[in-house]
Order: sequence, then structure tokens, then C-alpha cells
Amino acid sequence: MTKGFKAAYKTSIILLSALAAVLISCVILIVLSAPIGKTFYTIVIMPLTRSLHITELLIRAIPLCIIALGVSVAYRSGIINIGAEGQMAMGILAYTAVSLSLPDAPRFVTLPLAMLASIASGALWGFIPGFLKAKLKVSELLSTVMLNYIAAQFYSFCLRVVMMDPAEKISGGGTPQSARLAENAWLGRISGRLHYGIIIALVLAVLVYIYMWKTTYGYKMRASGAEARAARYGGINVNFYVILAMVISGAFAGFAGGVEIAGLHRRAIEGVTNNYGFSAVVVSLFGLLHPAGIVPASFFFGLLIYGSTLCPINVGVPANIIDVMQGIIILVIVTAQMVLSNNYLEEKVWRKYSNWRKKDA
Repeated sequence: MTKGFKAAYKTSIILLSALAAVLISCVILIVLSAPIGKTFYTIVIMPLTRSLHITELLIRAIPLCIIALGVSVAYRSGIINIGAEGQMAMGILAYTAVSLSLPDAPRFVTLPLAMLASIASGALWGFIPGFLKAKLKVSELLSTVMLNYIAAQFYSFCLRVVMMDPAEKISGGGTPQSARLAENAWLGRISGRLHYGIIIALVLAVLVYIYMWKTTYGYKMRASGAEARAARYGGINVNFYVILAMVISGAFAGFAGGVEIAGLHRRAIEGVTNNYGFSAVVVSLFGLLHPAGIVPASFFFGLLIYGSTLCPINVGVPANIIDVMQGIIILVIVTAQMVLSNNYLEEKVWRKYSNWRKKDA
């Protein structure tokens, strides 16, 4: 089997998968009686036509990228983190609590401390399912989902009771949000609403690559995820690296929450997580669990998410059509990965291709 055939085989599978995703999306749009061409233009092209639109999609790509990098670390280590939504919420609460408690401290004190609090809070929330998986064999799918519910309820309680903006209590409005953070807890902005979180995301992508592919710890984590039994035989403490992976993954999600509040909203509000924790799983898979793929995948999904907000006005299609498209993309990615990992199928296609070439000759 030649290298050229392998490359062509993988490329063909990927292109066919992308075509299948587009065709299924078209069928759904036809069912909704939506104009296909205009809908795809609104979602994929229109956000790129103005600098304001590009800024907005980049804003959405920042938390996606940071969380997806953490999800990839966990996935490479043999554990699936679908609890990033809750971890992000806990990071937001920690960042807000520290910032509100230090309103008069200088920025070089408040901002790092608040960021560290968001990282530690997310890491702790990630440690719980990691420990349960490693020590008690509890499925991380179950534990992370349940922790998401707990975090969501605790987040809502804090915004409605403990951290509610005093101005809302006085006015009687009761809007579930914290007080606006002092400027010493703000992350600087590059242009308009685009903040320095985009630089942080890119730096983290480089750091994850170095850690996972250039260090002993990263090698052991990838080995644990690739084949746990062989890793144990080789003397690797698989349970330790499973826990470490979830701690790192949770830390990234919590950090994403801190960056989102510091750079964009500057106060904790309801709905700020915006399902980034779940979308980041798709981004991570779409980026092939590698930082070099996750960065452009984050941009692409930021494009889809922002493009979906333009749909109701421009084409009359509900914005949650993007959730449906994300589900389609997940199914397509999983199917493509199953096909690409099927060595028997690849060998069978190679034999047929070789026989065809012989007959043709």
C-alpha cells in the first residue's frame, strides 16, 4: 500500500463526510421551507463581509478555543470531558467573587488573582469526575453531566441571592446578575469588543502542543489514552494521568469563564456560558484533538454560532438550527473516524484499486 494511496483514501473519506454533512443540512432546510443558498450565505459568508461581524465571531471563538484545548487534553488521555459547561460556570463565579472582594486593589494584583481563582475553581470541578473515574470507575459521562446540573443551579443561586447586584435589589428589578466589576478586573481590548483573550487562546494552543507532544508528561498522558493496559505494563500510573487530564481540562474551562467575564461582559450574568462547554467538544473533535486543528475549528464554529444569530432576521430560520448542524457534524466526524480507523476496509479498497489498475494496464 503506497503513501499516495493512503493520503488519497483519507482525503476522499473526509471530503465525502463533509459532503454528507452539507446534504443532510440541505434536507433539514428544505423541511423548514428555508432558502438553502441564502441560509448558507447568511451563516458562512455574511459574518466575513464586515469588520464588525468578524470581531463578533472572533469573540465567540475565544472561549471555544480555550475549552476545546482542555477537552483535547482529556480526550487524548482516555477520558471524555463533557462537563466543561459547569466548569466554566464555576470559573466565572470564582473570578467574580475575587474581583468584587478587591475593588480598590491595583490591576496587577486583582486580575492575576481573579484569573488564578477561575483556573483553580474549574480545576477542582474537573478533579471530581477524574477522581471518580480513576478510583471508583464511575463513568465520566454520568458524573460530568450531573456536575453540570449542580454547577448550573449553584450559578443561578449565586446570581439571584449571594452575588446579585445591589442596585437590582434596590430597584426591585431582580435581574440575575452581579455588580459590574471594577476596572482593575477588566481585560484590555484590542479593537471594539475584541479583547486580548484571543492572544491568550493562541498562546495556550502553543503551550498545549509543547506539553502534549514535547514533554514526558504529555507522552505518558497520550500513552494512557491510546492503550491503558499497555501503558500500565510500561510502568505508567494511568489513574494519576486520568485525574491530571481532567484537572487540566477543567482548569482550561474555568479559565475560559474568567477570560469571558474579564474581557467581554465584565459582570456575571445568566446565559454567559452560551453552551460553549458543549460546543467545544465538537470543536475539539473537528480539530482532530490537536491544537493546529482546534484553532481554525474554533474560528469556523465561531462563524457558525454568530452566523446563526443573523438567520432569524435575514432568512427567517431559527437560530437553534446551528445546534442541529452541530449534531450532524458530530455524527459525521464519528462516522469518518470509524471508517478511517478500519484497517480492514482500507486494505479491501486497496486490493480493489490494485486489481483495477492491473486490468486497466
